[in-house]
Amino acid sequence: MSQEKKWSEKMKKHIKRVLASLIKEPLLLTAAALAAISMFFTPPDAEYISYLHPSVLSLLFCLMAVVAGLCRVGILGRLSDALAHSAKNVRLFAIIMTSACFFSSMLITNDVALITFVPLAISTMRDCRRRDTILTVVEMTAAANIGSVATPVGNPQNLFIYTYYNMTPGEFFKASLPIAGVGVILLLPIIFFIGRDKLTVVAADNAGAGDNPDGTVMDGGAKGKTIIYGLLFILAVLSVFGVIPYWICFIITVVAVIFTDRAIFCDIDYVLLLTFVCFFIFTGNLSRVPAVEKAVRSVLDGREILVSALLSQVTSNVPATTMLASFTDKAGLLLAGVNIGGVGTPIASMASLISYRLYCASDSAGRGRYMGIFLAVNAALLAAYLAISFILL
Repeated sequence: MSQEKKWSEKMKKHIKRVLASLIKEPLLLTAAALAAISMFFTPPDAEYISYLHPSVLSLLFCLMAVVAGLCRVGILGRLSDALAHSAKNVRLFAIIMTSACFFSSMLITNDVALITFVPLAISTMRDCRRRDTILTVVEMTAAANIGSVATPVGNPQNLFIYTYYNMTPGEFFKASLPIAGVGVILLLPIIFFIGRDKLTVVAADNAGAGDNPDGTVMDGGAKGKTIIYGLLFILAVLSVFGVIPYWICFIITVVAVIFTDRAIFCDIDYVLLLTFVCFFIFTGNLSRVPAVEKAVRSVLDGREILVSALLSQVTSNVPATTMLASFTDKAGLLLAGVNIGGVGTPIASMASLISYRLYCASDSAGRGRYMGIFLAVNAALLAAYLAISFILL
């Protein structure tokens, strides 16, 4: 069978799998239902096109494609293994893994940082005390959520706010860097609850290894792809900052993926993109209902951080961002609120659910204990963040 036919068959299977999985995506189904209901109040018309924010969707697609490509060539898996092997005890290992999640999430997003490093942490710590393993994974999760705040490409809500409000780099970093900086201080005490037992590092099974699961040196083809994906990432970042039009970035990325590894198209999170579209329609319609707009604005005014942080606890911070953006012009406060809201409940950030699922899939996972420690740590982080924001803002 030719490569084209193999790829075509793979895409067909992927589409069927995506359609079958849609019923298992409550967030998307909720967004779709809200969008459908809102159409009764604001019937479809030409203005719907303005809801979609093609720059946000295109750049999200490009970033997901690039990161998927880097995962497939195994560069992220090799990086995680190299970092882990420098640890001599459990606490040092936790510090290295937490730092890796914190800094890498600024570039590859919080989701991908956790998918890359958490499996390695769980595999390496399988003979450690359960409490230490859970604390390490919980802190890695919090670090990824907090670190991703620092850049426009760190998480979907940042990218949306940056492009939706046409923020300048100065405006964005003025709002984001203090949150990330305070987060580092808040994360430090957790380290001291983790033991200093001796540790033997064991590589996670194919964690992030992509096309090189054995962790061997990359061949020429893999090296070439890594360079291409690196250049595409730089292109995407330049597009985020307005140096290159988003549509040029989108076209170049799509063409590059077609000629390097079309299987990447199967790794795109289309559910997230569809969720964005549905929430765009929902909030766009609500903003055109005068009574609703007035009511939401009155609730938000002067309470942007508190309202967005609390809403994130029950809807997740990405939907909270798209729902509230139409009702406030205070981009910096909304950015602070939804990112602070990323800590708290397990659904406050979808990245937190990724860690939970990865941990629960491990042998002898203590789900109840994990959730107890997770909630205790994140409730403390959320309370501290909100207290600091009330004092300083």
